[in-house]
Amino acid sequence: MTTTTVVRPTGRTVDTGGASVPAGLGAAVRWETRKLRAQLRTKALLVGTLVAPIAVVVVVGAQSRPPKDSLFGRFSTENGFAMALLVLGFASQWLLPLVTAIVAGDIFASEDQHGTWKTVLTRSVSRSRLFWAKVLVAVVFGLLALVLLAGATIASSLLIVGHQPLIGLSGQVVAPGAALALVAASWATMAPPLVAFTCLALLFSVWSRNAAVGIAAPVVLGMVMQLVGSLGGIEAIRPFLLTTPFEAWHGLLAEPRFTGPLLDGLLTSAVWSVATLATAFLVLRRRDITGG
Repeated sequence: MTTTTVVRPTGRTVDTGGASVPAGLGAAVRWETRKLRAQLRTKALLVGTLVAPIAVVVVVGAQSRPPKDSLFGRFSTENGFAMALLVLGFASQWLLPLVTAIVAGDIFASEDQHGTWKTVLTRSVSRSRLFWAKVLVAVVFGLLALVLLAGATIASSLLIVGHQPLIGLSGQVVAPGAALALVAASWATMAPPLVAFTCLALLFSVWSRNAAVGIAAPVVLGMVMQLVGSLGGIEAIRPFLLTTPFEAWHGLLAEPRFTGPLLDGLLTSAVWSVATLATAFLVLRRRDITGG
């Protein structure tokens, strides 16, 4: 009997007794994580999520006239909680889809760019395990970026601007302790739509086989949804837009609080996530990778 040795992505070899044994999901996740950690772009992006909020807080806090055209903007230069919510409003509209798409939009397309599909799928790991490993790594990265961005924003806002009682959307005064919990909860509500945008970027990455399309398409689509959502007379379709859940945190700052938009946003995000992931999986399963 011929003994075959298989090299797994972890670098370990397994004596298979002649049978080919693909790497498990855990090994595939570790390998994808190692590849992501080796990228300078990934490190720069995480550093940016820590440094950029501090710069924004310093610049906005130094303005003689606060931005009164946004929620909590008029209080942002004198209240750290309002400043953190001001940054949240900006990040949810423009920044978060881009941050997660930079990794998710490239994670599949990079295999096409380097011509490594045939090598990876025939020698290292099964197609389905590789798919879910990339999905897990991309989702975890997006959530990590969200945590770092939220932590840096809240901490810098409170240290630089202050932690006075917050004036809520209904005019109620919220004590600093309760305000901190509400601000943190507001940032946490970004997680479901962020995951959905990650899945959308993964779909474009698989379908287009092009990193530029995988990164840019979700961001452009998000901007279009923002524009459509701001128009009048579209109340029937607005709950189905992926950008609508980014606004659900407003109910937490009202008195009395209302959570209906949060539940609707969670359902919308889940539907988008499942639909895009299922489509991406089918596209990858049917792909001919014999060419590399």
